[in-house]
Amino acid sequence: MKKIDDIQELRQIQMGILDEVHRFCEAHGLRYFLSSGTLIGAVRHKGYIPWDDDIDIYMPREDYETFLNTYHDEKGIYRAINPASESHYYYTFAKVVDQRTHMVERETEGYEIGVYMDIFPVDYVTENLQQRERIFRQKKLLYKIRRCKISNTNPLKSRLAYWVYKCWPMSVKQIERKIWKLIVLERPTRMVCNMTEAGPSIKGCFPAEDIASSVDIEFEGKTYKTMIGYRDYLERTYGDYMTLPPVEQRVTHNFEAYWK
Repeated sequence: MKKIDDIQELRQIQMGILDEVHRFCEAHGLRYFLSSGTLIGAVRHKGYIPWDDDIDIYMPREDYETFLNTYHDEKGIYRAINPASESHYYYTFAKVVDQRTHMVERETEGYEIGVYMDIFPVDYVTENLQQRERIFRQKKLLYKIRRCKISNTNPLKSRLAYWVYKCWPMSVKQIERKIWKLIVLERPTRMVCNMTEAGPSIKGCFPAEDIASSVDIEFEGKTYKTMIGYRDYLERTYGDYMTLPPVEQRVTHNFEAYWK
């Protein structure tokens, strides 16, 4: 295998994935939004944050499930993966991977994965703040247990906590069913959030009207989609997102990637 040493080469592969997902969503009427650090980069830099090395998008839950059930690349280059379709899958959200590549990650030891783009579903959340705080505490614990059940290494700082969770008398599938019942609301509310991780914190919730429609936004010289209320979403989630963080916080994920 040939190692990918240049971050620009890694980004070109990720941009190819983003182009493919954009094409598919546009052709099938599916909604997606640049999100998280990718959206900050689009707004502040019109592309990647200078030290960033990944791409994140949000999809409303309905579009997310439709995408995962229907996406197929006839050329066999790209593949969508998610916890429901993969065994021993460490992550709790979907990714689209470039199958011509191989990523080495501590978290995914023992699981084959290529260079990827993250796709997070956006779910409705209760408008009752006390109930929402309780749900966030419960999902954080369940995600920790799931992570320890799957991981061959200790993803926690505490060895005791790791073995307590590792020996918890509940299968990964049972944990995932509990998580689903906890985070997926069938009835619409006025608030939404990415609920598929132990984080983000409760401040990552934002009004459903922010994703009522999409707008065009420039990213690396091309035009993609993001939520109409993207400035409100960014301010609620990150605060002063237009100000650069301190130098010590400008870190990459230290990728290790190869062409097969």
